[in-house]
Amino acid sequence: MKKIFFFLFVFVSTDLFAQNSSLEGFTFDKSVNAPLEFASVSLFKLPDSSLVSGQVADLKGKFKFSNLPAGVYFIKAQFVGYNTYKSASLSLLAGQKLNIGKIELSVNQKFLAEIKVTGQQLQSLNKIDKQVYKAEQFESAKGGTAIDVIKNMPSITVDGQGEISLRGSKGFLVLVNGKPILTDAATILSQLPANSIENIELITAPSAKYDPDGKGGIINITTKKGADDSSAFVANIQGGLPSVQDYGNPEKQQRYGADLSYNYKKGKWDLSAGANYLRNDNAGFRDGDVFTIIGTKKTLFPSQGERSFDKYNYGGRFNLSFTPSLKDQFSVGFFAGHKYQDRVADIYYNNLNTVLANGQIIGRSNYFNANTQNKQGNFILGNLDYSHKFNKNSLVNVSALVEHAGLEGSTKNRNIELQDTVQNTLSTYKNPLTGFRFKADHNLTLGNGKLESGYQYRLDQQDGQFIYSVKDLGSANFIKDQAFSGDVKANNHIHSLYSQYSGKSNNWEFVGGLRYEYSMRDLNVKSLSTDDYKLKLHNLFPSASLLYSFKNSWKGKVGLSRRVQRTNNFELNPIPEREHSETLERGDANLLPEFIYLAEAGISKNFSNGNIFSTVYYQDIKNPIQRVNSVYADTILNRVYTNADKASRLGIELGLNYNPAKWAQFYLGTNVYKSTLSGLVLNYPNFQRNSAWVNSINANINFQLSSSLSLQGNINYLSARPTVQGEDSRFYNPNTSIKKTFMAGRLTALLQWQNMDMGLLKSNEQRISTSAPDFYTTTNYVYEVDVLMINLSFNLNKLKNKIKLPGSEFGEKEF
Repeated sequence: MKKIFFFLFVFVSTDLFAQNSSLEGFTFDKSVNAPLEFASVSLFKLPDSSLVSGQVADLKGKFKFSNLPAGVYFIKAQFVGYNTYKSASLSLLAGQKLNIGKIELSVNQKFLAEIKVTGQQLQSLNKIDKQVYKAEQFESAKGGTAIDVIKNMPSITVDGQGEISLRGSKGFLVLVNGKPILTDAATILSQLPANSIENIELITAPSAKYDPDGKGGIINITTKKGADDSSAFVANIQGGLPSVQDYGNPEKQQRYGADLSYNYKKGKWDLSAGANYLRNDNAGFRDGDVFTIIGTKKTLFPSQGERSFDKYNYGGRFNLSFTPSLKDQFSVGFFAGHKYQDRVADIYYNNLNTVLANGQIIGRSNYFNANTQNKQGNFILGNLDYSHKFNKNSLVNVSALVEHAGLEGSTKNRNIELQDTVQNTLSTYKNPLTGFRFKADHNLTLGNGKLESGYQYRLDQQDGQFIYSVKDLGSANFIKDQAFSGDVKANNHIHSLYSQYSGKSNNWEFVGGLRYEYSMRDLNVKSLSTDDYKLKLHNLFPSASLLYSFKNSWKGKVGLSRRVQRTNNFELNPIPEREHSETLERGDANLLPEFIYLAEAGISKNFSNGNIFSTVYYQDIKNPIQRVNSVYADTILNRVYTNADKASRLGIELGLNYNPAKWAQFYLGTNVYKSTLSGLVLNYPNFQRNSAWVNSINANINFQLSSSLSLQGNINYLSARPTVQGEDSRFYNPNTSIKKTFMAGRLTALLQWQNMDMGLLKSNEQRISTSAPDFYTTTNYVYEVDVLMINLSFNLNKLKNKIKLPGSEFGEKEF
């Protein structure tokens, strides 16, 4: 691996500081005085008007043509719904770096007057270190959360348990507007309204300037902002129709919500603010079968019953930027929210005890388990940033981020036999998390590239209190059980230094760097005894990426990166928790972090009706963390976290945006990989190895039936996949939506049919199975299907914003 990094460094450094002529600028929407992203820019040479090169402007409208010989050129810029721009002749001297500034494109008045669809916007963009996707193309996510948006990305899946994976890995780093969060991804993403999201960026081989956290890579979510010298107010409300299938759950499901957003940008000030509330209950059912073997006795306890969720969250957010001069910028951001979840699992058990040798029945009992688990938390995040330009070649950024999550919850568990409560337990916890991050970066233009260096300090602390109480039959009070109660305090300190160099030379783009990290983990556990667990690590995280642009719009790239998947405090907590009747959960205080080498190679191409990319990748994982089972008692499984020996993934992903006609758009994201896990599991003597091919498909098709009416269908599919002790079954969700706009686009009505099933498809259900020589367990989780939602959106300033084509275009684990 080190030889590969050295080779890439030598390869790209041969002409690193060559003085080549270049021409750059940025496309601009004249009607709203704002940059125009994704415009097509072509460079021609005079006098024969021969095409030299072409590219798509980035999210800020920027474009740059490098390594040009001296001569006379002109530029053409095009975008659907806008008049084509053609520049005057541009004379370029040898070694000159010419910046022509903004290229102003004006709206085609015929297009504006008729409000007719004449094409589709480019919905994705491939760059050296990322793929960028526009969130607005996924109608099924409207009215939902950020999770409903990102689950449509290539290689991202969300399973029946709500766990998010990127390239098969449940560990990844989430950024919101470039700012990392300490709280687990799903906690924050489930509170961020889908309507507030502009773009999703997938960074699968991150460079050294990013935190190395997350074996799958990085997901960066950018939220909507206002256009220059304008303001915008958008209001969205949604409601759900009565459940089509309630699975016999006694409680009616409630689904409704609203979100508001306001954007203002004028002069030196840029403000974005919003608030949201979402209630999203789900009916459900589970059907399980388990047996355990202890000595000469075999115990079978099949079960079935309700498994439903009551969920709601609300929050507010704002971002404010102030630019007093061309050299200075201040920005502040704030988010506050609350999340609540009740999970009801009322299960009927039929226990049967037999002699292992001959199957003779030696005991039988039936009982009902009433189990309610509550999780809730208050979340606060704030950041303060300052940037200063010393000159055209030097920039300094300083930022601080503070995060607090007030996590708490309880589990009420009762076993009822013949109308008598034979077991009554209560588990409660308070586990607040506080995090702090300080970062200082320096950017220096050097030669044909940019040298970036920086330092970062991270701190996160948790102070958990866990109490397990038992109320005996005939007793009036709960009595604390010290063996299952205690305090857990965790402190994590991380110091980081990094440096990387990036740039362009001829048709090449490159970035390479190195990050050093010193981390300290201190875990104090006070239960029946007091124990300290300390871990100190020094690590280097190299990274390198290389991209080559061919003349026929094809691009090829390779990337290498080393990553780490850190342990969270839920995985480390060794105090047992009785989650429900048949399981006892605990962590491992000696758990090691995972270390991962990522390698990828891919190609991409933009064509007139869309774009396509394909990437082959490999992940080599040391110390993979797995949740495994063993037998605790005849009707209780012990569920613990442990390190396996190693794991690997070899896969290929494909992304396609294609517009076969002006009124149709097709999107496909698919991922196929082979997952291999191996190692010793707990005290079982045999070496475990499980390997299988896994595939996922996210597809989306949109039909523009008229200027104000569109129809969209999509599906998210995840195949069966191996775990170290078993398999998780396939899981998929088909959805359909129809959208109608009124009042010249100011009012939008959207009808969604989520989790389509009709009693035929077995959608939105998942079976999880594990086994060992002394046990077998399988549980099928059935979640609510055929959910109907109505969304209304009102945009007060629709005609003042940029004209767009109709619609198609720091713990959840702790929680």
